[in-house]
Amino acid sequence: MAAAAAAAAASGPRAKAPAAGAGAVAVEETEDEETAAALAMSAARGRPELEAQSEDSGGGGDGGDGDGDEDEDEEEDLGCSSAEEDDDDDDEEKENEAEIQRLEEQLSINAFDYNCHVDLIKLLRQEGELIKLRRARQKMSELFPLTEEIWLDWLKDEIKIASDGSDREKVYELFERAVKDYICPEIWLEYAQYSIGGIGQEGGIEKVRSIFERALTAVGLHVTKGAAMWEAYREFENAILKTTQPAPGSVPTPEQQQALAMQLERIHTLFRRQLGIPLLDMEATYAEYEEWSDDPIPEAVTQSYKKALQQMEKCKPYEEALLVAETPKLAEYQAYIDFELKAGDPARIQLVFERALAENCLVPDLWARYNQYLDRQLKMKDLVLSAHDRAVRNCPWTVGLWNRYLLAMERHGVDHQIVSDNFEKALNAGFIQATDYVEIWQAYLDYLRRRVDFKQDSSKELEELRAAFARALEYLKQEVEERFSESGDPSCTIMQNWARVEARLCNNMQKARELWDSIMTKGNAKYANMWLEYYNLERAHGDTQHCRKALHRAVQCTSDYPEHVCEVLLTLERIEGTLEDWDSAVQKTENRLARVNEQRVKVAAEKEAALAQQEEEKTEQRKRARAEKRAFKKMKKSKAGDKRKADEDEDDEWGDEEEEQPSKRPRAGSSLPLAGEEEYSGMEMGLFGRSASTEVDPPSKQKEKAAAIKKEMPKVFHDSNKDNITVFVSNLPYSLGEPEVKLRPLFEACGEVTEIRPIFSNRGDFRGYCYVEFKEEKAALQALGLDRKTVDGRPMFVSPCVDKNKNPDFKVFRYSTALEKHKLFISGLPFSCTKEELEDICKVHGSVRDLRLVTNRAGKPKGLAYVEYENEAQASQAVLKMDGMTIKENVIKVAISNPPQRKLPDRPEAGRAAGALVPRQVYGARGKGRTQLSLLPRALQRPNNPGPKTENGTLQSPPGPSSTPPEAPKMSNADFAKMLLKK
Repeated sequence: MAAAAAAAAASGPRAKAPAAGAGAVAVEETEDEETAAALAMSAARGRPELEAQSEDSGGGGDGGDGDGDEDEDEEEDLGCSSAEEDDDDDDEEKENEAEIQRLEEQLSINAFDYNCHVDLIKLLRQEGELIKLRRARQKMSELFPLTEEIWLDWLKDEIKIASDGSDREKVYELFERAVKDYICPEIWLEYAQYSIGGIGQEGGIEKVRSIFERALTAVGLHVTKGAAMWEAYREFENAILKTTQPAPGSVPTPEQQQALAMQLERIHTLFRRQLGIPLLDMEATYAEYEEWSDDPIPEAVTQSYKKALQQMEKCKPYEEALLVAETPKLAEYQAYIDFELKAGDPARIQLVFERALAENCLVPDLWARYNQYLDRQLKMKDLVLSAHDRAVRNCPWTVGLWNRYLLAMERHGVDHQIVSDNFEKALNAGFIQATDYVEIWQAYLDYLRRRVDFKQDSSKELEELRAAFARALEYLKQEVEERFSESGDPSCTIMQNWARVEARLCNNMQKARELWDSIMTKGNAKYANMWLEYYNLERAHGDTQHCRKALHRAVQCTSDYPEHVCEVLLTLERIEGTLEDWDSAVQKTENRLARVNEQRVKVAAEKEAALAQQEEEKTEQRKRARAEKRAFKKMKKSKAGDKRKADEDEDDEWGDEEEEQPSKRPRAGSSLPLAGEEEYSGMEMGLFGRSASTEVDPPSKQKEKAAAIKKEMPKVFHDSNKDNITVFVSNLPYSLGEPEVKLRPLFEACGEVTEIRPIFSNRGDFRGYCYVEFKEEKAALQALGLDRKTVDGRPMFVSPCVDKNKNPDFKVFRYSTALEKHKLFISGLPFSCTKEELEDICKVHGSVRDLRLVTNRAGKPKGLAYVEYENEAQASQAVLKMDGMTIKENVIKVAISNPPQRKLPDRPEAGRAAGALVPRQVYGARGKGRTQLSLLPRALQRPNNPGPKTENGTLQSPPGPSSTPPEAPKMSNADFAKMLLKK
């Protein structure tokens, strides 16, 4: 009775097992356990509806005096509406069934599709398919650790249908599996509350206390959530205390007094233990203890409480950082871990690691750091192996985690069959590099080699090791080479290790020589280090004859360092060889080195000839470029001279042309002249009195040409008041025949286009940019999304229409220039790499949100790319696995996107802000041209601001506000003559 009362007081609504009702009877009478569970679930789900129906029918009976006809009409309306609802439900049910079938087929193809598992479980739970739901959850839990939400849903579903003791035991087993995946306070609290429901069974109270103690060990140190577990434990003990107290007015027996004292001591102990741990809201717990306890709090408890408060103050900055940080909070957790490692409390270190992993379960480096700490510090078998198992289930693609797992199992004496099974799981984990398979095979072979007792001539372990070596070579040749087009082991390290084992540990040089022969036939005979490795093995465990034979073959085959091999051969013959051996070695080495030197001279001559040819081609290209430039300048000067004379007769037209210039100019370096550029050049030459060409058309012809050009070319105006409904389109191909016809279909997809105004030069050539005017501002904003769209092989630039004369600082750049932890910057890509190929490589490490190949203005790839992932964890994983990867013989570099800050050039406007206008003459008469040489004779040059002379030259003036020297008076010809006569 006491136990039952305690259960009712402590557990509350959670601890009450749901009444089975009619469903329970069906469960008892059904032989199939899964079918029984499904019926019980259906009964539990249908019970509230039945109660609601009974209430409605009861209400109708009490109020049955109403109009019968109205009741019949209402019943007909309800029947029609219910029929429609049934039809809708049937359609939805069919759609869900089709989706469930599709998800199941997809999982049969790829069982490691995490999102597909989640969607299937969600749909099956919605449909109430308990049997399929159990199977789906079971399959997912075998492949991945489940999240807290999935576990809680699963546990609550099983709790609803648990009716008898055997069902409760299955729920207990499910809880045990749940608490092993991650340390989750909510799951532990649910576990403890559920266990209270079985308090009436034999040993129920002790079982509840055991679960609470385990929960406190797991999450009792959790700074923000641990207090809830302590309070639940105290509430349970307080409920037991109430059942232990005697009835009012009765005299307690000695046994009751002893039980009461023990129960009070349990609660005192819980308070004292909690107050010694830094937890959130400790002050309230201390005040509660003062109020509850009849005796004053001991001094030792108070001191422990104060010490915990101080520790809490040290932890508070890290907890506050976690509260304000965005998921997954990896950097904040790393700082917290470093703090706890310095403090050195193993329990707190373990807890903060577990908290970090619960939110960063896909970060292999974090798992590796945690496992390394457990391996080196705690060394507790169950804890260490559990952490390693969870690591490889979360990050199965990381070969380093599997290697550490194999070492941990060997270190803690795990059964050989279990180690072998886990190795097989590693082979099926789906590594992304061929070298990963070589690494895991090497780790497993090392484990098998350590199991062998080589003092025996033959043993089961030795045969297993040899079979594993043979299987490894076959696996790399077939499975890995077929998938990656390479074995991942070009230097045959596994075969070399096998040969060393046979030679040194098994004294089987014949097998070792066979293995080395196979190694050399796989393309390694040209490397000197491979031959010397074989020679050293023969030197240590073979005989001189095989050593000499190996070196003679090495002299003939080695191509990288033949001198070194020749030197080793001569050294061998000098120590152990006869005269004939020495003469043979000298002759072979001399002949070989002579051939090598001839070949090197030939290769060097070919390289030199190729370089000379390249230099000649570059010289020819420079000559042609200079000739073309001179011809272009000559043509430009000729046209400029013609237009200058035509403009002298048509001053009014010059002013009109100046008004027609668009506010935006094409990019610098364009080979096409700007509109009005010829007139500008002509004006410059007229100012300085230089004639561009001696052949000048008569003024009448020039006038006719200018009039014809102006008649053909329409004037393009832009109304700045329509900037909000206009976009500026640039970087278009100059060869675009009819820009308006080509561009209109593209932009009409964004909205109604009022006008497209392409810009042409005075010669009628398209200048590569235009204005697109829309009817609505919304369409113009949507058109900005066409930026970088390819038009005739070039990326089209679309930007807002802004007058840069009014807004000189305006720049349009779509992409962030700050640190983006979820975005990668990839360099070194081959130019032939397509977006689809790169996306296939990147999506192995996570969900790719966006991928952009960087191109130049002509649309040609630059070997750079930006890849945006869903979160930082996926991006960090991709950096670890992709950095240094080879793609089409190019080694790429991968890093988190963090563009360097651009250095802004000094702006001359800063000086103008003070009102000091800079005259054009500071750059010389022709502006800031290619040369800044002054053409004034030295005899006529005078320093602008000569200072006082010192022994070494002009004295530097002190820093201060500079004053502009007065302008020298202009000199006449007579003044020049007098000055020259004085010299």
